[in-house]
Amino acid sequence: MASKVLMPSLNLNNVTFPGDNKTQSHSFGQVSFPKKTGVSSSRQSVISRSCAVAVKPAALMATSTAKPATSYTLSHLWREVQGSNNWENLLEPLDPLLRNEIIRYGEFVAACYKAFDLDSSSKRYLNCKHGKKNMLKEVGMENSGYEVSKYIYATPDVNIPIQNGATCGRWIGYVAVSSDEAVKRIGRRDLLITFRGTVTNHEWVANFMSSLTPARLDPHNPRPLVKVESGFLSLYTSEEADSKFGLESCRQQLLSEVSRLLNKYKGEELSITLAGHSMGSALALLLAYDIAELGLNRTDTNHQDQIPITVFSFGGPRVGNTSFKQRCEELGVKVLRIANVNDPITKLPGVFLNENLRVLGGRYELPWSCSCYAHVGVELTLDFFNVQNPSCVHDLETYISLLRWPKRSVHSKIDENDGVDLWNGARGFLLNAQNFYICLPWIGAAIDMVNMVQSQNLS
Repeated sequence: MASKVLMPSLNLNNVTFPGDNKTQSHSFGQVSFPKKTGVSSSRQSVISRSCAVAVKPAALMATSTAKPATSYTLSHLWREVQGSNNWENLLEPLDPLLRNEIIRYGEFVAACYKAFDLDSSSKRYLNCKHGKKNMLKEVGMENSGYEVSKYIYATPDVNIPIQNGATCGRWIGYVAVSSDEAVKRIGRRDLLITFRGTVTNHEWVANFMSSLTPARLDPHNPRPLVKVESGFLSLYTSEEADSKFGLESCRQQLLSEVSRLLNKYKGEELSITLAGHSMGSALALLLAYDIAELGLNRTDTNHQDQIPITVFSFGGPRVGNTSFKQRCEELGVKVLRIANVNDPITKLPGVFLNENLRVLGGRYELPWSCSCYAHVGVELTLDFFNVQNPSCVHDLETYISLLRWPKRSVHSKIDENDGVDLWNGARGFLLNAQNFYICLPWIGAAIDMVNMVQSQNLS
């Protein structure tokens, strides 16, 4: 759900924001944030639809009253910033510490795009341009305080006639660990896993499969009612079966590395942070659920103490059904979804069958609600659109820039050679898929959603 053009130079000139929104809103720079409406108390996942840039230490004082105001640093409050209280009192207004952390993790995801080799003539085509030791330095993040420990590859188990060549593993992201110096600043050893969004046609097909299938990631308790989107599950669990020396699945690579790092830093204060954009957000959530379901984050024999698991999702789609959402909440997986209301990817899959399909004012679920897609976690909603560059609604750099500079727009030129437009590419691929009679549930709705981006606000 991302493409080659997800890292263009920013162009927020002539950004338009709906001025006749029927809901009241707070101003976040040039971004309109609708006010939060009533949310059922039975839901652990509270939806926040407003934020501001005012610095209010009192928001954090509510969760840590024993410390003086001068001690409100990340090292003291990292658990709250990681969502231990579901970001209560941190989103409205948006706390500066949390905003900085969202931006920081967003930049780690952006590094995936900057390091991804899209030159078809290169020996590293569809892989990372740089070695692990130098990757963060090469993308301008040498002072990030993290060291890359492993690259991650994924292989979608799909075959399509519009793509030449066999399906093989592509570089999808990386695992990194905070350095000793960074540990002093952030208060714990942070294990970070980041994922990029969609690039190849195989990944586009996987994204739009849109059929729910049981996750069955725990061999001792398959939980058949917990279902996830089949395409995302394919990307996560498929391996290169055609080659004797083929890659392990994305899942095997990740669980092996996470287990190794948890054992290496056993006894330290730890956190597990996952961050992704678009399709990468889905993989991040699947991994977070997998780690928690298998109990890899449990630190004692009684399984009472747990290493916190947090997902920062940028423009992410729905991943599973309501049972998946509920199970993630039971396991203590914390998810902060940063979503633009004009981003169609955040509406997929489940354009029609989703968590909003309820009756009698939302008090009762319909009999088939268990088969509906549902977002997981707390939502931080942005609202931006650019009539001259509609693809910006899903652009990761735009997300980050609006959080970094909420009171001003960013002026720069777009390089016409940056790549094929995200939405034209997506629409063209989907139309080709129809021509080749590829069976993709919701493909018509997906095309409509893509078309919507370029027509919205033009009238």
